[in-house]
Amino acid sequence: MSANLPAKPAPVTLDPWSPLRAGTGARIALGRAGGSLPTHEWLDFKSAHAAARDAVHNVFSADELAGEIAKLGMQTLVVGSAAPDRATFLQRPDLGRRLDPPSQQLLEAFVPPTERPELAIVVSDGLSALAAHTQAAPLLAELLPKLSNDGWRLAPIVVARFGRVALQDQVGSLLGARVSLTLIGERPGLGSPDSLGAYLVYDPKPGNTDAQRNCVSNIRPEGLPIRAAAETIHYLLTEARHRQLSGVQLKDQRVLA
Repeated sequence: MSANLPAKPAPVTLDPWSPLRAGTGARIALGRAGGSLPTHEWLDFKSAHAAARDAVHNVFSADELAGEIAKLGMQTLVVGSAAPDRATFLQRPDLGRRLDPPSQQLLEAFVPPTERPELAIVVSDGLSALAAHTQAAPLLAELLPKLSNDGWRLAPIVVARFGRVALQDQVGSLLGARVSLTLIGERPGLGSPDSLGAYLVYDPKPGNTDAQRNCVSNIRPEGLPIRAAAETIHYLLTEARHRQLSGVQLKDQRVLA
């Protein structure tokens, strides 16, 4: 009879580094049960993996996000990249780096109300629609007043479906902006499906490389908070405008108190 009884689960052996888990969201010191992960840690991993996959495949409502941004007092333009759908976007990154013909025509027809705009802002789903919907509008709510106080001339904010970072080059060039800033959903990590990235480039034009861009990454409540991200982006934009450059030549040289 005893041979038919279910085996007792192996006791969980704690990792010596367990106290360090309080200081990080990283998966360290998970312990073990026999030769495997404890069941609750394995289930947590599977849940985080599912959340990351969902973030990549979630539907992006560009019109809804444009409406939220418009409430901040900004004119918005909704465009699409050359990728016709998400499956193509994921398989063809190059298509996400340029506009589809109707969107290109829309931006070509843009006429600045007075002087040439200094800054073009692009908001896109990228690899996490969740990040764009969750973080972009609050970040702009913090950033836009800082830009207004500094007298930046802004083009209408462009909300782009299926966009990659380099789409900022074509958008900024068509709008005649001196600087282009993209807020885009980053590749989800395990435990960070809502991470937003901010990329800026001085003199946006097709052919720019990533070496000419600056990046502020992991913008989310559990990563870089919105207010701190807005301050960093504002600093980099100010320096880019003043020094007329960006990328590897532009460093964050602030002295932290």
